[in-house]
Amino acid sequence: MKTVNYVPKGVCSRQIQFKIDGDIVRDVKFTGGCHGNLQGIAKLVEGMKIDDVIQRLDGINCNGKGTSCPDQFAKALKAYK
Repeated sequence: MKTVNYVPKGVCSRQIQFKIDGDIVRDVKFTGGCHGNLQGIAKLVEGMKIDDVIQRLDGINCNGKGTSCPDQFAKALKAYK
């Protein structure tokens, strides 16, 4: 299992840490941002395949920023791949 740390850009969260077990997402943690919402996202993606998470979260826009914490997580997963 590999641990990945990603620094998101253009959003409130300051760091995204997650583990990859084969092609399965595990143990997602966001630092900063909307704590309750990001805890929910982390629980929802637990155990999902990387490509499925990317497909669901890629392109989500927060308040006209052109990105969001979920979108940044998708970018982190793409960078990992």
